Amino acid sequence: MKALFITLFCFVLCATNASAQSPVATATGRTIDVSLGYSYVSRGDSHSNRVGLKGEDASFTFGASRLAIRADLGYARAADVLGTGRHSDVLSYLAGPAFYPTTHRHVDTYIHALVGGAKVTGPVLLNRGGFLSGGWVNKIAWAVGGGADYWISDSIAIRSGVDYMRTAYFDSSLATRSQNNIRTTATVVYFFRKRSRRWR
Repeated sequence: MKALFITLFCFVLCATNASAQSPVATATGRTIDVSLGYSYVSRGDSHSNRVGLKGEDASFTFGASRLAIRADLGYARAADVLGTGRHSDVLSYLAGPAFYPTTHRHVDTYIHALVGGAKVTGPVLLNRGGFLSGGWVNKIAWAVGGGADYWISDSIAIRSGVDYMRTAYFDSSLATRSQNNIRTTATVVYFFRKRSRRWR
Protein backbone atom coordinates (compact mmCIF):
# COMPACT_ATOMS: atom_id res chain seq x y z
CA MET A 1 0.00 0.00 0.00
CA LYS A 2 2.83 2.40 0.88
CA ALA A 3 4.60 1.61 -2.40
CA LEU A 4 1.42 2.42 -4.32
CA PHE A 5 1.12 5.89 -2.80
CA ILE A 6 4.82 6.56 -3.44
CA THR A 7 4.32 5.61 -7.10
CA LEU A 8 1.28 7.89 -7.42
CA PHE A 9 3.18 10.75 -5.79
CA CYS A 10 6.04 10.31 -8.30
CA PHE A 11 3.56 10.43 -11.22
CA VAL A 12 2.20 13.76 -10.07
CA LEU A 13 5.60 15.20 -9.08
CA CYS A 14 7.23 14.34 -12.42
CA ALA A 15 4.35 15.83 -14.34
CA THR A 16 4.45 19.02 -12.24
CA ASN A 17 8.19 19.43 -12.86
CA ALA A 18 7.63 18.98 -16.57
CA SER A 19 5.18 21.88 -16.61
CA ALA A 20 8.03 24.30 -16.00
CA GLN A 21 9.80 23.06 -19.14
CA SER A 22 6.93 22.76 -21.64
CA PRO A 23 3.70 24.55 -22.53
CA VAL A 24 0.74 23.57 -20.37
CA ALA A 25 -2.65 22.71 -21.82
CA THR A 26 -5.83 23.94 -20.24
CA ALA A 27 -8.28 21.02 -20.47
CA THR A 28 -11.81 22.20 -21.25
CA GLY A 29 -15.03 20.69 -22.54
CA ARG A 30 -16.28 17.12 -22.46
CA THR A 31 -14.37 13.96 -23.28
CA ILE A 32 -15.50 10.45 -24.16
CA ASP A 33 -13.00 7.61 -24.50
CA VAL A 34 -12.80 3.83 -24.57
CA SER A 35 -9.73 1.72 -23.83
CA LEU A 36 -8.77 -1.90 -24.33
CA GLY A 37 -5.56 -3.71 -23.47
CA TYR A 38 -3.48 -5.89 -21.15
CA SER A 39 -3.87 -6.43 -17.41
CA TYR A 40 -1.69 -8.18 -14.84
CA VAL A 41 -3.02 -8.92 -11.34
CA SER A 42 -0.79 -9.99 -8.46
CA ARG A 43 -3.42 -11.64 -6.24
CA GLY A 44 -2.89 -12.27 -2.55
CA ASP A 45 -4.42 -15.69 -1.93
CA SER A 46 -5.72 -17.18 1.30
CA HIS A 47 -2.47 -18.76 2.44
CA SER A 48 0.14 -15.99 2.20
CA ASN A 49 1.22 -16.69 -1.35
CA ARG A 50 0.77 -14.47 -4.40
CA VAL A 51 -0.65 -15.65 -7.69
CA GLY A 52 0.08 -13.83 -10.95
CA LEU A 53 -2.87 -13.58 -13.34
CA LYS A 54 -2.82 -12.20 -16.89
CA GLY A 55 -5.72 -10.97 -18.94
CA GLU A 56 -7.55 -8.03 -20.46
CA ASP A 57 -8.93 -4.72 -19.27
CA ALA A 58 -11.50 -2.41 -20.87
CA SER A 59 -12.85 0.93 -19.72
CA PHE A 60 -15.24 3.70 -20.73
CA THR A 61 -14.68 7.25 -19.51
CA PHE A 62 -16.96 10.28 -19.73
CA GLY A 63 -15.53 13.53 -18.47
CA ALA A 64 -15.88 17.28 -18.22
CA SER A 65 -12.63 19.24 -17.98
CA ARG A 66 -10.35 17.49 -15.45
CA LEU A 67 -13.02 15.38 -13.72
CA ALA A 68 -14.48 12.20 -15.24
CA ILE A 69 -16.56 9.12 -14.47
CA ARG A 70 -14.94 5.79 -15.42
CA ALA A 71 -16.40 2.30 -15.79
CA ASP A 72 -13.85 -0.53 -15.83
CA LEU A 73 -14.18 -4.22 -16.70
CA GLY A 74 -11.22 -6.54 -16.12
CA TYR A 75 -10.57 -10.25 -16.47
CA ALA A 76 -7.34 -12.03 -15.51
CA ARG A 77 -6.56 -15.76 -15.29
CA ALA A 78 -3.77 -18.10 -14.18
CA ALA A 79 -3.55 -21.81 -15.04
CA ASP A 80 -2.34 -24.62 -12.72
CA VAL A 81 -2.35 -22.54 -9.53
CA LEU A 82 0.13 -23.79 -6.90
CA GLY A 83 0.54 -27.06 -8.82
CA THR A 84 -3.08 -28.10 -8.27
CA GLY A 85 -3.93 -28.37 -11.96
CA ARG A 86 -6.76 -25.89 -11.37
CA HIS A 87 -7.05 -22.38 -12.71
CA SER A 88 -7.83 -19.15 -10.89
CA ASP A 89 -9.41 -16.04 -12.32
CA VAL A 90 -10.67 -12.60 -11.30
CA LEU A 91 -13.54 -10.84 -13.09
CA SER A 92 -13.90 -7.26 -11.83
CA TYR A 93 -16.55 -4.67 -12.69
CA LEU A 94 -15.90 -1.26 -11.17
CA ALA A 95 -16.88 2.39 -11.63
CA GLY A 96 -16.07 5.71 -10.03
CA PRO A 97 -14.50 9.16 -10.42
CA ALA A 98 -11.23 9.89 -12.19
CA PHE A 99 -9.30 13.14 -11.79
CA TYR A 100 -6.59 14.53 -14.10
CA PRO A 101 -4.29 16.70 -11.94
CA THR A 102 -1.87 17.57 -14.75
CA THR A 103 -2.28 17.94 -18.51
CA HIS A 104 0.70 18.44 -20.82
CA ARG A 105 1.45 18.32 -24.51
CA HIS A 106 2.30 14.59 -24.60
CA VAL A 107 1.35 13.20 -21.17
CA ASP A 108 -1.70 13.53 -18.91
CA THR A 109 -1.70 12.02 -15.42
CA TYR A 110 -4.75 10.68 -13.61
CA ILE A 111 -5.88 9.22 -10.30
CA HIS A 112 -9.10 7.28 -9.79
CA ALA A 113 -11.16 5.55 -7.11
CA LEU A 114 -13.42 2.72 -8.34
CA VAL A 115 -15.94 0.55 -6.54
CA GLY A 116 -18.13 -2.35 -7.65
CA GLY A 117 -17.67 -6.09 -7.44
CA ALA A 118 -15.35 -8.96 -8.35
CA LYS A 119 -15.92 -12.65 -8.96
CA VAL A 120 -12.87 -14.63 -7.81
CA THR A 121 -12.47 -18.36 -8.52
CA GLY A 122 -9.80 -20.95 -7.83
CA PRO A 123 -8.65 -23.83 -5.60
CA VAL A 124 -8.77 -23.48 -1.80
CA LEU A 125 -6.09 -24.78 0.61
CA LEU A 126 -7.84 -26.49 3.54
CA ASN A 127 -6.80 -26.51 7.23
CA ARG A 128 -6.69 -30.30 7.31
CA GLY A 129 -4.35 -30.42 4.31
CA GLY A 130 -4.94 -30.73 0.61
CA PHE A 131 -7.00 -28.55 -1.67
CA LEU A 132 -10.66 -28.09 -2.34
CA SER A 133 -10.97 -28.48 -6.10
CA GLY A 134 -12.40 -25.03 -6.50
CA GLY A 135 -14.94 -22.42 -5.52
CA TRP A 136 -16.00 -18.91 -6.32
CA VAL A 137 -16.91 -15.74 -4.45
CA ASN A 138 -18.70 -12.70 -5.87
CA LYS A 139 -18.33 -9.80 -3.42
CA ILE A 140 -17.91 -6.04 -3.26
CA ALA A 141 -14.52 -4.88 -4.58
CA TRP A 142 -12.75 -1.55 -4.96
CA ALA A 143 -9.58 -0.14 -6.46
CA VAL A 144 -7.57 3.07 -6.04
CA GLY A 145 -4.65 4.05 -8.22
CA GLY A 146 -3.41 6.20 -11.02
CA GLY A 147 -1.27 6.42 -14.09
CA ALA A 148 -0.72 8.39 -17.27
CA ASP A 149 -2.03 8.81 -20.81
CA TYR A 150 0.77 9.09 -23.40
CA TRP A 151 -0.59 10.80 -26.52
CA ILE A 152 0.49 9.36 -29.87
CA SER A 153 -2.05 11.27 -32.01
CA ASP A 154 -4.93 13.71 -31.60
CA SER A 155 -7.36 10.89 -30.76
CA ILE A 156 -5.22 7.94 -29.59
CA ALA A 157 -3.17 7.48 -26.42
CA ILE A 158 -1.43 4.70 -24.51
CA ARG A 159 -2.68 4.48 -20.93
CA SER A 160 -0.57 2.79 -18.25
CA GLY A 161 -1.60 2.52 -14.63
CA VAL A 162 -1.26 0.72 -11.33
CA ASP A 163 -4.03 0.04 -8.78
CA TYR A 164 -4.36 -1.36 -5.31
CA MET A 165 -7.42 -3.60 -5.68
CA ARG A 166 -9.35 -5.17 -2.80
CA THR A 167 -11.33 -8.37 -3.46
CA ALA A 168 -12.48 -11.35 -1.37
CA TYR A 169 -12.03 -15.13 -1.43
CA PHE A 170 -12.07 -18.20 0.85
CA ASP A 171 -9.45 -18.76 3.52
CA SER A 172 -8.38 -22.23 4.71
CA SER A 173 -11.41 -22.46 7.03
CA LEU A 174 -13.73 -21.76 4.07
CA ALA A 175 -14.69 -18.33 5.41
CA THR A 176 -14.48 -15.40 3.02
CA ARG A 177 -11.85 -12.80 3.73
CA SER A 178 -10.37 -9.78 1.97
CA GLN A 179 -7.49 -10.06 -0.48
CA ASN A 180 -4.84 -7.43 -1.24
CA ASN A 181 -4.09 -7.26 -4.96
CA ILE A 182 -1.89 -5.11 -7.17
CA ARG A 183 -3.15 -4.57 -10.72
CA THR A 184 -1.16 -3.05 -13.57
CA THR A 185 -2.65 -2.18 -16.95
CA ALA A 186 -1.44 -1.05 -20.37
CA THR A 187 -4.22 -0.13 -22.79
CA VAL A 188 -4.82 1.68 -26.06
CA VAL A 189 -7.28 4.57 -25.66
CA TYR A 190 -9.46 6.03 -28.40
CA PHE A 191 -11.03 9.45 -27.78
CA PHE A 192 -14.37 10.01 -29.51
CA ARG A 193 -14.50 13.53 -28.11
CA LYS A 194 -11.14 14.83 -27.07
CA ARG A 195 -10.25 17.61 -24.64
CA SER A 196 -9.94 21.07 -26.07
CA ARG A 197 -6.30 21.84 -25.22
CA ARG A 198 -5.39 25.55 -25.13
CA TRP A 199 -1.65 26.11 -24.76
CA ARG A 200 -0.24 28.73 -22.41
